[in-house]
Amino acid sequence: MKKLLCIILLICMLGLLTACGSKQQEETAGFKPALDTNTSCKITVVGSYDNFEALEAEFDRFNKFYPKAQLRYVKLDDYNNVLGTALVGNDKPNIFFSYTWMIGDEQYQPVADQMEILSDAALKLDLSCIRPGLLKKDAEGRVLLVPVFSRTYGMLVNNDLFQKEGLSVPTTWTELMAVCEAFRSKGYTSPMMGYSLKSSSCLMNTVAYPLFLATLAQNTEALALANQLDPAAGQYMRPALETVERLIQNGCVDLSACDEIGDNYTKVILRFFEGDVPMMICAGDTVSGTRKRESQSEAFTKSPFKYTFSPIPLTEDGGYFIDSPSVQFSINKSCDDLEMTNEFMRFLITNEELNEMASVKRLVTPTTDLSFDSVYAPFGQVPSERTLSPEVLGITDPLTVQIRIASFQVGKGEITVDEAVTKYGSFQ
Repeated sequence: MKKLLCIILLICMLGLLTACGSKQQEETAGFKPALDTNTSCKITVVGSYDNFEALEAEFDRFNKFYPKAQLRYVKLDDYNNVLGTALVGNDKPNIFFSYTWMIGDEQYQPVADQMEILSDAALKLDLSCIRPGLLKKDAEGRVLLVPVFSRTYGMLVNNDLFQKEGLSVPTTWTELMAVCEAFRSKGYTSPMMGYSLKSSSCLMNTVAYPLFLATLAQNTEALALANQLDPAAGQYMRPALETVERLIQNGCVDLSACDEIGDNYTKVILRFFEGDVPMMICAGDTVSGTRKRESQSEAFTKSPFKYTFSPIPLTEDGGYFIDSPSVQFSINKSCDDLEMTNEFMRFLITNEELNEMASVKRLVTPTTDLSFDSVYAPFGQVPSERTLSPEVLGITDPLTVQIRIASFQVGKGEITVDEAVTKYGSFQ
């Protein structure tokens, strides 16, 4: 009995030592608190999301280091219009959603004036963990906002449906045309679908925007004209608009069926989950809602299927990975508990935490290691020469408005490609 007790005690001691060693190793390898861990503070993050479970999970992880830190997320109604006032009000937020287009826009200068300089070496933020193409710098070369998610454009693919019909997911334009024809011959009236009711739809723009950017990326003079909304830049939209037109004329997209989808987000996802749509055109922001809505779809619950998010093969060389920020954070330099706010941002802007958030939210991580959710795996195969970063190219928001509205009107048959080309700069 004595020997048995000694053996049991020895095993317990070894277990405790191993656990302590693992914990110490984990703390050494990961985030290290720079402030007194007994510090009390209140940190509020405001944004336009209705809820933000992925961020709230990060609050819990931060509390393991700073148990007395009180963190909360708050949605602001009419976000863009009230943000400037909120940043200097009585209940100032510490961190807020920010957007690339705010930098340099006179209307949002009061917002930019409140942004902490995140590239300040004193803050010790590890900006090197973020893909350089996602970091926006102002005219002085400062980083005022950092991405916590990134987005791209493509199509949700019902992989099981392709397997059932003995077809392969297309990787070139020719293959896409052949696959659409094959699906139509098997009774699928609209092999490709998407929201098409309003000009804010993703259907046409998701096709046209990458092609337009690819054209501009090859011609700096054309890019300058396009950003200036010079009508002469209209000709550079032609390849993108003609591709939209061909998709519809070739029967890949049935607009009457697409017009029955109620919105870009929930309705698109639920329609895809019906299981009879081979390819659903959308943005990565839409894909982020798929995991949560699997259980909300009666059809998917009864007959689940494997699906992925793939580039649309718009050329014979394949598709594009448009690598742009989805959600960005800035720090309000006038907030209370600024030091602890900077500490929380230092905790958040790391490979581990950003990847964790992306996994929970099912959006593309902004980190350099491109740890894709399995749904995004096809984008990991896009070569670097077909990866385009709007922030690096210098794409402005007014430019994106032009291609979005032009592609919508051409796709719906409201104007011709020639008419759209001449109207560049006047779409509103």
